[in-house]
Amino acid sequence: MGYRPAKTAHRKLTALAQSQAGYFTAKQAAEFGYKYPHLDYHVQSGNFERVGHGLYRLPGIPLSDHDDLVRLSFWSRDRNDNPQAVVSHQTALAIHDLSDLLPSRIHLTVPTTFRKKPGREVVLHRVMVDPSAVEEREGFFVTTPLRTLMDIAADPKIADEHLKRATAEALKRGLVRKPRLLAAAKKSPETTRLSRMIAAMR
Repeated sequence: MGYRPAKTAHRKLTALAQSQAGYFTAKQAAEFGYKYPHLDYHVQSGNFERVGHGLYRLPGIPLSDHDDLVRLSFWSRDRNDNPQAVVSHQTALAIHDLSDLLPSRIHLTVPTTFRKKPGREVVLHRVMVDPSAVEEREGFFVTTPLRTLMDIAADPKIADEHLKRATAEALKRGLVRKPRLLAAAKKSPETTRLSRMIAAMR
């Protein structure tokens, strides 16, 4: 990569970091001309914060309300710097404001080939998620309301009352359409209770 003026590089890196809740990786910084010696210099100067292996942050950008999810998204990145984790299940319900449940652990869905070991505060669900069932937020990805309801319906640990309340709220707010939700619920025997709930709704 050729030389880029410092101001141009800083502007581009700042724009990227702003779209990622203030964070950027060493690999991303290198794309703008910041090699490791430059990163070390800016860390020592207080311009950058080193917050993990190969992970940095611009201190002038306020922390996101979902900073823990952003950090986990970066933690899940593969060798090509692509995030592998998608916020899902009970945590996704909270993100979509579809439940007053406060899960004690963060639920993430990752590919079946994912091998990193999470901390105790994280629950991993290993399954491939179609890109059409994922939404992008600032610094992380989350399952769509439709996919989230499917995941919750298939989880026997979630009481019927919580599933019913979340489903009714999603329909009321237009986050999902009843025909599509019913069609999706009928595709799997694991979500039959959701089919019954939708059929009983007026």
